[in-house]
Amino acid sequence: MTPDRPVDNAPYHSIAHGGLTVEGWSRAAVQSYWRVPELKIGFDLGAQPWDFMGTATWFVSHTHLDHIAALPVYVARRRMMKMDPPVVYVPAESLDDVKKLMAIMHRLDRGRQLADVRGLTAGDEIELSREHVVTVFNTVHTIPSRGFVVWERRNKLKDEYVGLAGDKIRDLKLSGVAITREVRIPLLAYTGDTAPAGLDACPACFDAKILITEMSFVRAAHRRDKIHKFGHMHLDDFVERADRFKNELIVAAHFSTRYHPNEVRKILDNKLPAELKAKLKVWV
Repeated sequence: MTPDRPVDNAPYHSIAHGGLTVEGWSRAAVQSYWRVPELKIGFDLGAQPWDFMGTATWFVSHTHLDHIAALPVYVARRRMMKMDPPVVYVPAESLDDVKKLMAIMHRLDRGRQLADVRGLTAGDEIELSREHVVTVFNTVHTIPSRGFVVWERRNKLKDEYVGLAGDKIRDLKLSGVAITREVRIPLLAYTGDTAPAGLDACPACFDAKILITEMSFVRAAHRRDKIHKFGHMHLDDFVERADRFKNELIVAAHFSTRYHPNEVRKILDNKLPAELKAKLKVWV
């Protein structure tokens, strides 16, 4: 505990890249929680570091306890600190039960669970700001689950007006002609827990500047068919797709508790192709 962090109740790592900061922690069956302060959003609520309480918008990938158990704690803390109720997105199939959970916690705790909880389906879009939008895609897990891509939106001059004199462009704009088109650039993708099919179904995951994903298993002896059946990924799934990852940074986490961190690092160091190894950050 340090003076500038009076409450240090949950661990997290931090890495800065390309103007964004990824903060969080994830271990399979224990807890997963992430946030990106510059975007003012977080992903999953398996635990809730006190430092994360000021982030008011959260995207929950699925409702396994290691990804949502801290939701009532987070909501209660914000109420206690007289902060506005947060906005929390969950898979649409889970929305009613999440609301029931919060109602039960209200009765048990005698404190109101004040939050705007909304359901999401694949294809939904959530506007964060004029510059950023989140799109939703399905992942492949044992219960309904979603992944998320954060896009930067830019307005680009339409091709037919490129090279036109400035005064002509101005006149067209003043006359009401739409002279620009929206261009989207994938900044960050988050998969939560998923089998490889969930990753493959979203090309933006491979193109985003930053990808936060899971690599639950790494030992050669662990059968991939069984791993995939339970909605997770193996190191070999990454090796097979090494040429597809165009990301600048890949944060790989959610490693099984079967592994010691040193074992994970050693296996990845020996097996990852050099180009993929250079961009992959092992979060263990």
